[in-house]
Amino acid sequence: MARKQGITLAIVAFAIYIIGGINTFGGLGLIAFMKGRDLWGWGDGRTIGYLALCTGLCLSILGVLLMRIFRNRGL
Repeated sequence: MARKQGITLAIVAFAIYIIGGINTFGGLGLIAFMKGRDLWGWGDGRTIGYLALCTGLCLSILGVLLMRIFRNRGL
């Protein structure tokens, strides 16, 4: 059971890392290409891009930290 839980936690950490990377590069794309345009009524595309960039970087860092923690748990 502990081995199965360890694999599940590792997959969750890897998924957080991947989602953070997609969010980071999506934010960079919005910053580069959506200057001054409205994004689905949410606001300026560039501003949403900065938000996506920052949250993506935070998620990527969190994913890496979780992977390191789960690897060193000894499960």
